[in-house]
Amino acid sequence: MAEFLYLFRGVEDMVSQASPTEMQQHMNKWRAWMEELAIKGHLLGGQPLDVTGRVVYDKGATVTNGPFAEGPEMISGYLIINAEDVEAAVDLSKTCPVFEMNGNIEVRPIQKM
Repeated sequence: MAEFLYLFRGVEDMVSQASPTEMQQHMNKWRAWMEELAIKGHLLGGQPLDVTGRVVYDKGATVTNGPFAEGPEMISGYLIINAEDVEAAVDLSKTCPVFEMNGNIEVRPIQKM
C-alpha cells in the first residue's frame, strides 16, 4: 500500500449558494463516503480548510492575507488515503461527493522521506 493525498478544489461558489438543508444533505454524503473509506482501511486522515490564511514569500520577508485563489483553484480540504497504486487511488476518488458541487480532486502520491 502507498499513501496518497487528495486535494479538493473548486467548491466555494457552490457552497456559498447552497441552502442550509442542501449543505446538511451534502455533508451527510461526505460522512458516508469517508466512513466507507475508513471501513475499507483506506482513510488515514484529513480536514477541511478555511478560506482564510496567509501566504509567505521571499523567505518570510513578505506575508500576505490569502490565499485568494480563484474558485476553481481554491483548496477546500484534503484527505490522506492508502491505496495499492495511483490508479486505485483515482478509482477510490470517483465516488466522492465533491463532484456534485462541480469540484475536483487532485490525487498526489506522498513520498516517504
